[in-house]
Amino acid sequence: MADAQPTPERVSPQIHWEHFDHQADIGVRGYGATVEEAFEAAAVALSAVITDPERVEARQRVPIECRCPDRELLLVDWLNAIIYQMATRNMLFRSFNVRIEDDDLRGEGVGEPVDRERHEPAVEVKGATYTALAVYQEGPGGLWIAQCVVDV
Repeated sequence: MADAQPTPERVSPQIHWEHFDHQADIGVRGYGATVEEAFEAAAVALSAVITDPERVEARQRVPIECRCPDRELLLVDWLNAIIYQMATRNMLFRSFNVRIEDDDLRGEGVGEPVDRERHEPAVEVKGATYTALAVYQEGPGGLWIAQCVVDV
């Protein structure tokens, strides 16, 4: 499965994502200058488990909202809300926008309906888990990291 994974995407020196191995599942990790950017990057890493996000065109914006007082649990809720939107709308996303105020996350996914020939989806993500769940900042002024394992 490692050969099928896209390489980490670099949007800017601060915002990027990567996958990490975890037994039969896969970890998603996002980095950003803000917690919102780290959540956005983790969501792109989630999309990249399924297909190369560069293959997905920005045709539709889908609002995605969730609420939780705990940042780590909010990350799981955010990723699971994305998985739900992908499943119920038969869509894939290439990018995300997130705004977090207090306990509320208001975001959107930007993508298009699945085209099996062009997107070549590799796996189905069943859900985000609490395994390896972490949302933290690397020291004062450092990058934010948002990560967890997703069930495939």
